[in-house]
Parts: sequence; structure tokens; C-alpha cells
Amino acid sequence: MDKIISPVGWYIGTYLARFIEIEDENNDDPETRFATWENTVIVKAPTLEEAFEKIERIGIEHAEPYKSRETGVPVQWEYLGIIDLLPIYEELEDGSEVMWASNHPKKLKNLKAIVKDVSAFKE
Repeated sequence: MDKIISPVGWYIGTYLARFIEIEDENNDDPETRFATWENTVIVKAPTLEEAFEKIERIGIEHAEPYKSRETGVPVQWEYLGIIDLLPIYEELEDGSEVMWASNHPKKLKNLKAIVKDVSAFKE
């Protein structure tokens, strides 16, 4: 089985967007820091290339400028590009694995420190 083709036709991808004030003169300065979001979406596609194109379209469509409620200046979550794209190998249903990560070995106390209870997700 080709590792870059989803046997079920689904892909999961993450795109990166940065928050800008549209008229800020520092928007093109490579040293300027920006608030960013990583948005993860699933798409139905027959190939990895088509999944990439769909995710790119989604990112661009969600980058419409608007006026800030606080300041009234034009702002935007500007689409920067795709940072991750993986095939999904199982049909989508409760318990389907859609992503996984292999990590470097860590101490048990450090592993337990990163596990959260349900209240952490309600914040």
C-alpha cells in the first residue's frame, strides 16, 4: 500500500495563518513576531495532491479581511501555507485513528504531567 494514498479517501491537514493589521508597515519584516493559528481540517480527496489543493483553498477562503471590533482597523488571519498533511487509513467512526506521533522517550513523571482531565478542555 502506498503510504501517501488514503485507502478510504480522507486526509487530515494543518495550515498556518498569522494575524495581521493589514496596513501595518512591519507585515513583511521577517523578524516581526505574529500571533498564529494552526488549523487542522479533514478533506475527502482521491489523491494527496488534491487533498493539498482543497486544504489550501480552505485556508485561503478563511482569510477574509475584516474590521477589528476593538480598534476598527482592517485585520486578517492571513493564510501562510500547509504545515502538515497525512492520509487517514481507517473509515471515519468513533475511535478511528486519524493522527499519531512518535515521541522521544520521556520520564514517567513528565508523561503524566502532560495528560489532562476533561476540565482542561472546558477552558
